[in-house]
Amino acid sequence: MTFQLSGNFRRIIALMKITRSVLWLLCGVFAVIGQASDAQREADFAVETGRNLQVGEVLWLEAQGTRFLGLYTETEQSEDYGVAVIVHDMGGQPDQQYVMHALRTLLPEHRWATLALQMPVREAGAPVGDYYALFPEAQARIQAAIEYLKAGTPRNIVLIGYGLGSLMALYYQSEHPESGVAAIVCISLPVPDNTGDVVQTLKFISDADLPILDIYASLDLPEVVESARKRRLAARANNSYRQVRIDDHRHQFQHDQGLLVKRIYSWLRRVVVQDGQD
Repeated sequence: MTFQLSGNFRRIIALMKITRSVLWLLCGVFAVIGQASDAQREADFAVETGRNLQVGEVLWLEAQGTRFLGLYTETEQSEDYGVAVIVHDMGGQPDQQYVMHALRTLLPEHRWATLALQMPVREAGAPVGDYYALFPEAQARIQAAIEYLKAGTPRNIVLIGYGLGSLMALYYQSEHPESGVAAIVCISLPVPDNTGDVVQTLKFISDADLPILDIYASLDLPEVVESARKRRLAARANNSYRQVRIDDHRHQFQHDQGLLVKRIYSWLRRVVVQDGQD
């Protein structure tokens, strides 16, 4: 027996198919939105930072259609060595105590201008695993900052990352090996487990062919301290890699930020500026 579908019934079935397609599309959109930075949290950081800013100036940049905060600080000398692009730790902001504030305000005293960036963040309390999907967005922000600086023809551009930010910096370099970045400083660089194919710390280190300073605290986070040897081994083919441990400090280096900054600008002066001074 053959059944004929009425016109109304055919229209209902067609509508159901369209609705199902729309639902799949919306699911995809919501998935992408779920991987984006927490815009409200970034806005709150921007208000707080602008209210308390005493050194440097606010600089708004754009990447992938999203405006994000940068803090630019000039050097105190008429001739500088270049600009350090600084990337904060997980869930942080460009002027966060203690490390970010020290880097962006003290390096200019030693002839390095600084551009500290707001990286994409998750909601407060989100686990580190939720941040790996943000790495492409972080990469785009670093690229936007570097393009902005290149338009002003700085002498040198270096990347300085702190915590998860150092992993973001290495990820950026792995995706942009011809970026022109002169060196990378990784502060408290973690080697996390179970990150999938996106974040591979040791591979990023082994593939990099530019100077890398891997600096960490003796009382740093376990994923930093316990992986120090693995990081050295991964960099064994890179003659411009150096690992430095600062004793009696924890992850925030809060007892002596000046010492951390000194280790960084001294190394940059030797490998980038190449004047050999301490």
